[in-house]
Amino acid sequence: MDLKKSNAPVNTTTIDKNLIDQNTGNIYEAISIISKRATQINTDIKKELLEKLDEFATYNDSLEEIFENKEQIEVSKFYERLPKPHALAVQEWLEDKIYHRNTKADTESL
Repeated sequence: MDLKKSNAPVNTTTIDKNLIDQNTGNIYEAISIISKRATQINTDIKKELLEKLDEFATYNDSLEEIFENKEQIEVSKFYERLPKPHALAVQEWLEDKIYHRNTKADTESL
């Protein structure tokens, strides 16, 4: 997932309900799929951020003066400016980039 190339909105936007439930025909199913994808995106972003911030970690138990690390601040600011995971998931859904299938329909056809 390339977060820099995403065209998901950073601010809240209104989206037509018919666009959301177009693929499934059920708004609740579509929102459930989007929320699961948003959880996956959030986990990936959090893991990536923690890996980058771990490079700056100091493992001292003393109470020495804490200094500001400009690189660490820049990394944190970059992740703060990103669109929220739910906005990324909705954008992926609207661009038809999320694979989903209805397992209930699959078992009924057998």
